Amino acid sequence: MDDLSTEVLLNGQPDATHEEQLTSGLDAEFRPPVQSISQRFKKTLRHESGFHRTAKKCLCKIQEALLQQQWEDAAKYMKSFFQILEDPSNHMGVASREIIWRLGTEILHQLPNTKLEDFNSFLERMKNIGVRNYLKISLEHTFHLMMNGMLDDAKRQLSLVESWRYGSESASQAERSQLIQTYRGYLHYFTWSAKKDAVPDTEKYDNSDVTANQEMHTYFRQASVNIQDTIKQPGVWDPFVISYINMLEYYKDYDEALKVLNDYAYDNRFPPNPNAHVYLYQFLRKHHASKKKLFKVLRILHALVPSHELMLEFCSLLLESDNNSHVQEALIVGFSLLDYSSWKDSVEAWLCLGKAIKVAKRRKLLQFINDEWDSRKDWWPAFHFRSYYAKKDVEKDKELVKRKAVVAAALIGSKCMYCRTKCNQLNIILMKEKIEARQHREARRKRKRRHRKRK
Repeated sequence: MDDLSTEVLLNGQPDATHEEQLTSGLDAEFRPPVQSISQRFKKTLRHESGFHRTAKKCLCKIQEALLQQQWEDAAKYMKSFFQILEDPSNHMGVASREIIWRLGTEILHQLPNTKLEDFNSFLERMKNIGVRNYLKISLEHTFHLMMNGMLDDAKRQLSLVESWRYGSESASQAERSQLIQTYRGYLHYFTWSAKKDAVPDTEKYDNSDVTANQEMHTYFRQASVNIQDTIKQPGVWDPFVISYINMLEYYKDYDEALKVLNDYAYDNRFPPNPNAHVYLYQFLRKHHASKKKLFKVLRILHALVPSHELMLEFCSLLLESDNNSHVQEALIVGFSLLDYSSWKDSVEAWLCLGKAIKVAKRRKLLQFINDEWDSRKDWWPAFHFRSYYAKKDVEKDKELVKRKAVVAAALIGSKCMYCRTKCNQLNIILMKEKIEARQHREARRKRKRRHRKRK
């Protein structure tokens, strides 16, 4: 959350485009000259009224309450801040409406006893006090209805928005209008999915089943038409792509599904998106594609996100190959994964790297191990193999410390600090367990003796 008070009180002027829209009905000779931003800043600061200063303080209070997660206080201040909309000068109305919308929505999400009616009322009010954010607020309203399972209400909301027109604003918001069409298709997909689950998976069909299939196919066509146009345009369209692929797979149109996924992953017009390669890999694996194709997808994913969880699977697939270059690649993948702190305590990651080192040693590819270790030997011992970590790992997971010790011994030697501390800690634990077992046996014998004496 940036300096919102400055944004409201200084940058709250409508931009040139909006000013043209507001004055589009006036003759040119009656239009006021457009001031520069710096001139408006000076004018705002010089003529700031008490009302404006109060609004600024109120917004600061809202910010403080949000930062301290005092949602009830933030809601109280927000009610007061609503008065900024009544400012007759209207010089900060555009920014203040957007700030009220964004902060108000966050507050409603966090308040413990907020009802759906509260959201509906708030968002409807936001839509009615300005047209610049009308489509964005309507989409947010649709998301909220979808999250609450009210799909029919969400469809009605989009139907109303679809027919929205407001002068030149309609042209400037063409992209959002396209997005609204896409979400209509997404809602048709949900209906199609519900109809699909209701259709019995049998070879015998009666008339009702035929009717249900026809109805389901109608929703498929409606969803496809709306989604196809959007996912062809550069962007990140994960939920729409997945829904479209699910429908194509159901109708066994695997070639089209593969084409969509390839375009989504490899089209240079699209921004880099790791999920696109994940979806393509999952599709190829599901349909038993060759390892060559799987490796191609996973290599790109590794370049984008070396710490992705699929790298464990990539390493295992590489080690199944007889090609020595694949063993080298498995070492790179395994080492790269453990460069990230999120994998430090993963038994699977250490097991994967340990297997790669073992295979490389068996094939006498020690140079591959040395190449990866040379770039890490200055910081990996402190990052992974301190004695402190050995003590902590023994207490946390004995399997983890075992796998880490195998790798540490292979890279540094069996007499390294981690391995020695691990052995000492395990011996201490074993001694404690033996003492506790002995004490338990002695306590049991004493109970038996007391029981005999009572008899």
